[in-house]
Order: sequence, then C-alpha cells, then structure tokens
Amino acid sequence: MRTVLVTGGTRGLGRGIAQAFTDAGDQVVVCGRNPGDGPGRFVACDVRDPDAVDALVADVLAHEGSLDVVVNNAGGSPSALVAETSPRFHEKVIALNLVAPLFVARAARRAMDHGVILNIGSVSAVRPAPGTAAYAAAKAGLTVLTRALALEWAPDVRVNQITVGLLETENAAETYGEDRAAVASTVPMGRLASVQDVAAACLMLASPEMAYVTGADLFVDGGGEIPAFHAALGSSHG
Repeated sequence: MRTVLVTGGTRGLGRGIAQAFTDAGDQVVVCGRNPGDGPGRFVACDVRDPDAVDALVADVLAHEGSLDVVVNNAGGSPSALVAETSPRFHEKVIALNLVAPLFVARAARRAMDHGVILNIGSVSAVRPAPGTAAYAAAKAGLTVLTRALALEWAPDVRVNQITVGLLETENAAETYGEDRAAVASTVPMGRLASVQDVAAACLMLASPEMAYVTGADLFVDGGGEIPAFHAALGSSHG
C-alpha cells in the first residue's frame, strides 16, 4: 500500500484526486489551510512556507511510515488585471502556484528512495486569458520545473505534469458563468473536464506501468479549444 500526499486536497479537484487514490487502496494524506470532509488524514499546512512543508513531510513519515506519491495540486488565483492589482498580489499568486510546488517536491524527494511527483498544471500556461497573467506565468514555470526535476531525480523519482483544461467543479459558475454549455461547446470533446478525468490521469501516471515515463506533460483538456475564428465564420469543426 502506497502513501499518497495531495496538497490542496480538501476540496474541488484535490478532493477528487484524494478520493481516487483512496478508492485504489492507497493511504492518503491531504493538506490545506482548513480541513474538509473528504477522504484522507488532514494536516494543516501553508505550502508557501518551506519550514511548514518540511514539517508536513516529517509528519507523514512519522504517521504513515513512508511517502510514495505526491500530487502538487494546491494553487489557483482570482481573475485580476495586472494594472489594477498590487505587486504583493502577484507575488502571492506566483508563490502558491510555482514556488510552493518546488518546496513540496524538494521536501518529498528528500524523504523518498523511489517515488512519483505529479504537478497539476493549467492550459493557462499556453493559452492565457485576460486577468491570468501571474497565474499563467507561474504555471508555465511549473512546466519547466517539472522537466528540470525529472532530469535531476531520474531514475529514482519520476516527475510528471497533468495539464488541466476547462474544468467542472463546484465553483465552475464563478469561473465560466452560468451558461457552461456555451463554454463547453468551445471544447472539441463537447464538455468540460470532470474531476474524475483528471484523477484518472493521476492514477495512470503514478502507476508502476508508467515506470519509464518522467518529465512528461499530459494534457487533459478534451482536445484543446476550437479556434475563435471558426465561431466567427460559422464554421463546422466536425
């Protein structure tokens, strides 16, 4: 039985990932600022604080005895235009979405003889939208960080990324508005990604069958987004 740590694992996508590993028979630890009602043992941790991260990993080793898989899921940002926000705001966004995964990966590597680290990326890294500048830049950095750590830590620890597209969660209305069917129509697969879609990708990349895969970036985005000019021209994509 593996020990799996999911950061930001108390709600939304993180909770779904934690549930998937629990259902697969793994013992799961979740961390966040506040406890939730989902699966796994909860440990409070601000992943932007390297000392807190070191204490988190030490706690996992003390209670579970090992650390085998880490999912760097904690992240996110409200939409905010660069000219209308403070430098401190952007600093916090980058700390949560880029620096914190580095801290967690570093602490986890020191605790692992062999293992898997999975970083949750975003299509914002390659298709940024207005209001996402700092978040998109941080996620782009996370992609490069994934490749760099994969080079440094092979063959003992595999490091991969799952890049998530438009995602259906309990907060989807805040992100996409009430007409999510219209948003889903821009995705070739015709729907938003589900939490289960992303969790399945995590299970696959963490499995022993993927033992030769490291430094990969798996897009779970339903084929991307249909170019806007197709809609403007009334074109079919079928």
